[in-house]
Amino acid sequence: MAETVVSMARSMVRGAISVAASAAAAEVGLLVGVRKDIWFIKDELETMEAFLEVAESIKKKDVLLKVWAKQVRDLSYNIEDCLSEFMVHVGSQSFLRRLMKLKDRHRIAVRIRDLKARVEEVSIRNTRYNLIKAEASNTTGDMDSHMEDVRNHSASNIDEAELVGFSKPKKELIKLMDVKTEEGTAKVVFVVGMGGLGKTTLARKAFESKEDIVNNFSCQAWITVSQTFSKIEMLKDMIMQLFGNEDLKKRLKELEGKTVQVDDLARYLREKLQEKRYFIVLDDLWTIDAWGWIKDIAFPTTNIKGSRIIVTTRDIGLAQQCTSKSLIYHLEHLHIDQATNLLLKKIGKTDEETKSDERMLNVISKIVNKCGGLPLAILTIGGLLATKVVEMWESIYEQIPSELGTNPSLEAMRRMVTLSYNHLPSHLKSCFLYLSIFPEDFEIKRRHLVDRWIAEGLVRASGGVNVEDVGIGYFNELINRNMIQLSKVNVEGIVKSCRVHDIMRDVMVSISRDENFVHLVGNSEASIIEGNFRHVSYHGSKGQNIGMDWSHVRSLTMFGERPAEPSPSVCSTNMRMLRALDLKNTLFKIRQKDINNIGLLCLLKYVDFKGPSYIYALPKSIRRLRGLQNLDIRDSYIVALPTEITELHSLRSLRCSRWAPYSSRWSKTNGVGVPRGISKLKELQILEVVDINQTSKKAVKELGELIQLRKLSIVGKGRFADQKRKILYLCAAIEKLSSLRSLSLDVGSGSLEWLHNVSSPPALLKKLKLLGDLGGKMPEWVGSLKHLVKIHLEWSRLKEDQVTEMLGKLPKLMLFSLDSYAYVGKKLVFRAEAFVNLRKLSIDITYPLTEVRFEKGASPKMELIEFSDGDLKSEIIGINHLPVLKQISLGRKGRVANLGMLQAEVDKHPNNPVLQLEGDLQRA
Repeated sequence: MAETVVSMARSMVRGAISVAASAAAAEVGLLVGVRKDIWFIKDELETMEAFLEVAESIKKKDVLLKVWAKQVRDLSYNIEDCLSEFMVHVGSQSFLRRLMKLKDRHRIAVRIRDLKARVEEVSIRNTRYNLIKAEASNTTGDMDSHMEDVRNHSASNIDEAELVGFSKPKKELIKLMDVKTEEGTAKVVFVVGMGGLGKTTLARKAFESKEDIVNNFSCQAWITVSQTFSKIEMLKDMIMQLFGNEDLKKRLKELEGKTVQVDDLARYLREKLQEKRYFIVLDDLWTIDAWGWIKDIAFPTTNIKGSRIIVTTRDIGLAQQCTSKSLIYHLEHLHIDQATNLLLKKIGKTDEETKSDERMLNVISKIVNKCGGLPLAILTIGGLLATKVVEMWESIYEQIPSELGTNPSLEAMRRMVTLSYNHLPSHLKSCFLYLSIFPEDFEIKRRHLVDRWIAEGLVRASGGVNVEDVGIGYFNELINRNMIQLSKVNVEGIVKSCRVHDIMRDVMVSISRDENFVHLVGNSEASIIEGNFRHVSYHGSKGQNIGMDWSHVRSLTMFGERPAEPSPSVCSTNMRMLRALDLKNTLFKIRQKDINNIGLLCLLKYVDFKGPSYIYALPKSIRRLRGLQNLDIRDSYIVALPTEITELHSLRSLRCSRWAPYSSRWSKTNGVGVPRGISKLKELQILEVVDINQTSKKAVKELGELIQLRKLSIVGKGRFADQKRKILYLCAAIEKLSSLRSLSLDVGSGSLEWLHNVSSPPALLKKLKLLGDLGGKMPEWVGSLKHLVKIHLEWSRLKEDQVTEMLGKLPKLMLFSLDSYAYVGKKLVFRAEAFVNLRKLSIDITYPLTEVRFEKGASPKMELIEFSDGDLKSEIIGINHLPVLKQISLGRKGRVANLGMLQAEVDKHPNNPVLQLEGDLQRA
């Protein structure tokens, strides 16, 4: 019996070896057989990309050329997908795994040969119809004549707040609102004008008016309505803007455990507004039904405090139905001189330059006349002219729709936007169209957008240049060309987010649809979708199901509800070409079972499940995502990352944190533990939030080997202070991270005194956030941080000399934030020649602080001072020594003595700053 078993075992082994050998031989033969085909279609792909770039540069393509170009583009996508899938399979390390994937390889080989045949068919079709031969001779000359003037590539970036021609309309609008009258029901003023005229800009200038709005209303909100909006999300936004984020959290906590209904928030909003004098802007209203819903559900009819509402719309008929004729402001076009000045600012030319160049003066005059006084048209064409030599301006002028000057219709505006799109360099066209993934009026964060561009292969770097820097360059170029509009700018003047004008978006959505680039799923969706769309984005709130071929889809983005069956799940195996899976803005929570198949989507490079979600563990199959670059699982229930995460050697950004609903200031969201082997992630640049208590000493030590790390965030509360060996490893790791730009350490009210043992900190550090007890003094090395721009301190228990003597000498410090018990002195004095570059000071709950004083010569660049929830029993002294001060903001629970004297000092300040009193400020 035993011999029989042994014999059977030997036979099985010999059989297995024989099968393995046969499979290996077949694999080798298969690979050899398709090698030539691979090189053939790879070379063809490069030729196709070159052709498509040339085809885009031809101004007037005939119908046949357009059709052929579309076929070539579609074929090039298929070749890219096939090559990517082939490289994933070839890159497998395990011989056994390669054997198991033999069937897949055979399928890929057949597909490669099929693509080769299709390439040859497309080539024959070109010969048959003589599609590009006639154009080819003109293409080179055409491209040469359209070479961009690199000297002007940094086109001036005009803030909309600086637009010329809006001073008079602003005064007229504020006069119409009659803001000084503090009684009566809410007055509604409509701003009416065609798209691109500047309605939003005018409303924004009024909204931000210091003397007229900020000082006359207890609360304000800016709400973008647009054609589609979520009622619940709009109400949340109104509550947060009018009463603060804490109020919103409080209301949501009261509703915890039940499905939040519209009336739950609307009733709360009406009650809170009942005794308030509020100012609200409703931007971009489209329908009478939307106005009726907002008016009836959000605004209390019995409020007689003299509140004001501004509504912007293109529809004069809608305005006439909603308010009296006397309360409608018709925005006019810019006058010739205003339009000329605006164009000159955009292209970076002066009056002297244009007057001394007759040719330039003539073409500028003609362009201004043709733009018909439309700010959007002028800024858009200006963004194009700024990237071209003056000799090319005449040809640009000839392409501007002639009806803009006499009948500036929306169609003419769209044609002009299309003109600017056609003149974009090829590398920016796909980046521009990619923006159509996002909903109307959506605020798009720069980092989010650039990371997705990179994941999709739209950004290519060479010569050792950082790919993120190249992507940011693309973003800034679109801003400069006025193809996208800046939304938020940080204290350093860096654009952090953007929006897309609705006319621009109309054009990009239309082009994306025609080229099968992006498909938008709304609330009314056809059951069957034709065309091989590469990107799918759900915008509707109903989660429509759609029938389409998902095998070509490269990105899936969701902003609405969960799609109904039979649409594929969020990690469907039908989407094996998926590069980006972005669910951060969904209206539903991601479940654990939603991500169980994620390991089968081997081409994924960008994954964002930023919650809150119901995910409690990453599946082990995530190890298969060898090309993954960005992983965001913040606000999940994950406690620790699996060991398999260390196999993702392409990771550049790893963001994670544990979900702690309605966390308070003293109970912040916790991080997650990272495994041993984390040092293998040599490409990692962002790592947050690491729970040091859930991480082994070995893994903590390995953090120092992440030499490309630019941002590190660590939490460690409770027993961390007792783990001396782990602390030593962490100090050593911080010293090694020479590329670090941002460091956050949060131990709550625990000890951070061990930071004094760090001997050589990252010299390039720009942002430092320390939450913990520093033992009454700053670590000496902080004084050497010559590049530090932002510092946030909490529980530091610093004394005055630590602020003025050390932090006051940092040459680039622009933002200084003091939170709970960060400072334990009664008086905080900003002395002469200290904080020479400081722009913003933020102080929040700093008992026992009672007085803040600015000496002459201190903080000469200070613009904004914020006091939230403080108890300043003495006055704020010396603001007359801050020459560029713009605003002092006192939080809703703050108390300031001698408020009348402070107001008097503000009133006589030569820079006309505003004293903003938020919410229920108590005047001591």
